[in-house]
Amino acid sequence: MNKVAWIGLGVMGYPMAGHLKTSGHDVTVFNRNRAKSEKWISEYGGSLGATPAEAAAEADVVFTCVGNDYDLRAVTLGPDGLYQTLKSGAVHVDHTTVSAEIARELYEAASHHSAGALDAPVSGGQAGAENGKLTVMVGGDETDFAKAKPVIECFAKAVNLIGPAGSGQLTKMVNQICIAGLIEGLAEALNFGMRAGLDMEKVIATISKGAAQSWQLENRWQTMLAGEFDHGFAVDWVRKDFAICFDEARRNGASLPVTALVDQFYAEVQEMGGRRWDTSSLIARLNREPQKS
Repeated sequence: MNKVAWIGLGVMGYPMAGHLKTSGHDVTVFNRNRAKSEKWISEYGGSLGATPAEAAAEADVVFTCVGNDYDLRAVTLGPDGLYQTLKSGAVHVDHTTVSAEIARELYEAASHHSAGALDAPVSGGQAGAENGKLTVMVGGDETDFAKAKPVIECFAKAVNLIGPAGSGQLTKMVNQICIAGLIEGLAEALNFGMRAGLDMEKVIATISKGAAQSWQLENRWQTMLAGEFDHGFAVDWVRKDFAICFDEARRNGASLPVTALVDQFYAEVQEMGGRRWDTSSLIARLNREPQKS
């Protein structure tokens, strides 16, 4: 059992922290909305910290899962941030999808406390968090990774150290770039098949056994055809992630033409009122065009 602090009880953080408690760890939580922390404690037990610093004071491993670079900096380096009390030998594990720059900044800050920091964004969405089946891509030092990995495995099916600080965030960018093209291709294919009058159940049963197979195809084709876009990872969030990718691409010289195009398609989905729809909602912008007779 480890003493653990968890900061950020959002859609992902709430169940992830729950897995830690049900696995036997001693968990203290903090959330900006105190009512959310109290709800979590009523469900799982554990303790409540009044600030990130208070939550982290005695923890061996401190987890953060917040919104963006600004939020992460506030709960780590701010006046009440966890780095005010991060103890020597502790490890800070950040599951927020943020820039590689802030990941490296926190790595340096942790070293001044004789502590460790791992940037560890996740893939698997809300369902993965709830089912404890997330994929975690990690940047940082081997020693810190070895300390934190057994704890992270409470809510993950795969946890891999990619390289030095920032590598986890860069890998998450690769992940999001891959998904952008896949979902748009699936949306176009499903829309095309419907307009062609095909039996899409038979089509998917056939092509899913060949080169077109993907996780998105297997898990989203039915709900995309039904216009159900409530699977957790919102359009607003993916556009935030794409902005991080574009910033990094400007630094490293990479070209992201398809990702940029898909980002604009998501902007159209936002204009349609789909800010909180999940990422599979790309098909909605295609379906709005009348079908020719």
